[in-house]
Amino acid sequence: MEYFVQQLVNGLTLGSIYGLIAIGYTMVYGIIGMINFAHGDIFMLGGFAALIIFLVLTSVFVGLPVVLLLLVMIAAAMLTASLWNWTIEKVAYRPLRGSFRLAPLITAIGMSIALSNFIQVTQGPRNKPIPPLVSSVYNVFGISISLKQLIIMLLTVILLTTFWYIVNKTSLGRAQRATEQDRKMAALLGIDVDRTISVTFIMGASLAAVAGTMYLMYYGVTVFTDGFIPGVKAFTAAVLGGIGSLPGAVLGGLLIGLIESLWSAYFTIDYKDVATFSILAIVLIFKPSGILGRPEVEKV
Repeated sequence: MEYFVQQLVNGLTLGSIYGLIAIGYTMVYGIIGMINFAHGDIFMLGGFAALIIFLVLTSVFVGLPVVLLLLVMIAAAMLTASLWNWTIEKVAYRPLRGSFRLAPLITAIGMSIALSNFIQVTQGPRNKPIPPLVSSVYNVFGISISLKQLIIMLLTVILLTTFWYIVNKTSLGRAQRATEQDRKMAALLGIDVDRTISVTFIMGASLAAVAGTMYLMYYGVTVFTDGFIPGVKAFTAAVLGGIGSLPGAVLGGLLIGLIESLWSAYFTIDYKDVATFSILAIVLIFKPSGILGRPEVEKV
């Protein structure tokens, strides 16, 4: 039983990271109906930005408190990822917003490859490790829970609550929901649609950057290929939870993390991805809109 609960904790930690990335997918899709396949690489970029800031600060300011160090790393990662995603939206996606649906998809894949190769060329192809930032481990009824696991899960809850409040209770959120429903009507009502979409890209990138920093802290290593597999799994989480739903994105991320963790614990690890996508297929067969998603209504 203790082993099972331990795997639950590990799965919830990994799922929290997937959930943070998945929120970015679901926000962009909810606003413009397009999947930003470069989002996984924005997550990877956030991890590299946090790594560079870590190396700079620890070489210049010896003995810097870990809390301050983590906050600066997160802030730098959010700023870097937001600027990149804003540029991507403005340069690559906005000109194709009114074109046929396949064009933005191809552009998104192209931006993903370009960003991945850019990091490979500038930072090198090898793994980039860092020393442990948070090493405290607590033993609760025979279950080992590390402080970094608690930080990741708590941060996910805080960010989900914050962004849910922004989307549902603020003027920006009303503009986003109006743009989601009808862009032309939103523009006629005085909403700056271009600005709203850009801000949505920035918000999604900020969450991906936080996830990238947490991923770096949790595993202690990053590499330029880190954007692909977590990105695909986060997209799977968004679809599983119900793309367009913020709680659904996090729920999907938690489920993906739990499936991976439990499968790896009791079965061969080689098939954990097969199990993840098989369960996704089963859910979508019986509930195509996802667990918390709403069926699309065709506007006429």
